[in-house]
Amino acid sequence: MASPPSIHSTALQATLRMYSQTERIDTKMAITRLVCCFLVLLATHCCLPTLAVVLKTNDPTPWTNEFESIELSCLIESISTNNPRIEWKKIQNNEPSYVYFDKKVSGDLESRARIREPATLVITNATRSDTAEYRCEVTAPSDQKIFDEILISLVVRVKPVVPKCSVPKSVPVGKSAELRCVEEEGFPKSQYQWFFNKEEIPDDPKSSPRFLNSSYMLNGDTGTLKFTEVRKDDAGSYHCRAKNDAGHAECAAQKMEVYDLNVTGIVMGVLVVVVVLLCITLGICCAYKRGYFANQKEAGNNYKVPAKGDGVDYVRTEDEGDFRHKSSFVI
Repeated sequence: MASPPSIHSTALQATLRMYSQTERIDTKMAITRLVCCFLVLLATHCCLPTLAVVLKTNDPTPWTNEFESIELSCLIESISTNNPRIEWKKIQNNEPSYVYFDKKVSGDLESRARIREPATLVITNATRSDTAEYRCEVTAPSDQKIFDEILISLVVRVKPVVPKCSVPKSVPVGKSAELRCVEEEGFPKSQYQWFFNKEEIPDDPKSSPRFLNSSYMLNGDTGTLKFTEVRKDDAGSYHCRAKNDAGHAECAAQKMEVYDLNVTGIVMGVLVVVVVLLCITLGICCAYKRGYFANQKEAGNNYKVPAKGDGVDYVRTEDEGDFRHKSSFVI
């Protein structure tokens, strides 16, 4: 027969059971604490956005052509305030001015802009003066973060007008010539192209067999086309095109003639002038030697005043040598 368990073994078993139960309880409590911490952190991260106003935009650098419409998007990602305050400001030369304030559009956009919910600004019939930076501001008093803003840079592109072109009518062979093209209305600033007989002139003459022997410099920024030495082949029709992102415009074609310099004719002309001047000089000298100018001077001063008689005064009239009595004889 088996002997009954001793008192010591029974106590040991009871102690082990109690320790095991205590260990399981501690493990459950630790897991519970971890779960609670995780839930608290999760709740905190989920609630923070709802306690702060946050803005975003679909396009921070929009553009449009003149007289077209454009939207400046200002989207509210998160907010808890029911009726936030929305404002738009236009910034030019570092000076802000209100565009939308107290739920009203103001300034030069008063009749050309509106707010599309919740805060997007829509501009119709855009003009070049609308090119500026715009700031969307939202204030939410009930949120933990009560204010947010975004900055949007708007560019209104303006098509160039017909440029003013200057082409010399005639240039001698071997001389320099400058063609000018100017346009100041387009925005962004216009770039320029020159055309010769309806064919575009490349920036580098060496890049085209047609202009390989030409000696010119083309500046697309200023619109100048300079020939250092004009050739006979450079004679023809020239016109200029001003262009930017909004479009382009061209001036009417103008002809430039190139003629040979007649050196012989110039020399002969100079010789003729010299001969004429020599003849005039010789004629004047001969006249002096013959006393022509001296006789004329003496003839003019050859008059002698007649002696006065007793009681008679003589007065000279307009005709030289003609006298009349001023008073009668006195007896």
